[in-house]
Amino acid sequence: MVNSLFRMCAATAAAIVACAAPANGGGQALGMLDQIDSGRWEVRFRDAGSNLQRLCVDNGRRFIQLRHQDDACERFVVQDGASEVTVQYTCRGRGYGRTHIRRESNRLIQIDSQGIAQGLPFEFTAEARRVGDCSG
Repeated sequence: MVNSLFRMCAATAAAIVACAAPANGGGQALGMLDQIDSGRWEVRFRDAGSNLQRLCVDNGRRFIQLRHQDDACERFVVQDGASEVTVQYTCRGRGYGRTHIRRESNRLIQIDSQGIAQGLPFEFTAEARRVGDCSG
């Protein structure tokens, strides 16, 4: 039973990797995130007592790695739709994550993300809303 479960998980993981396209593949992938308005955004984390994070965003791709913001990571696009994207990323030696972003408008998105950061698991859902221009 354990052996067949392991084979099934390995086959699923291999299929995801085989079907995924590099996120920086010629600038064609993740077009939905490129339509997100730049500016000051507030990210409200639903599972952390309404924890709020403010970001100055010049590109919607910034929302992919909220737990690995400054890390250069390898990204693979799992789903690239007109209103939803799913990206899996690996930051060698620092962790990994899988983020699903759904666009309600160019100023409002829903984010689901999970993975490992700083050696600990994370999982969150959040709503991000553009609230103005970046100052400075």
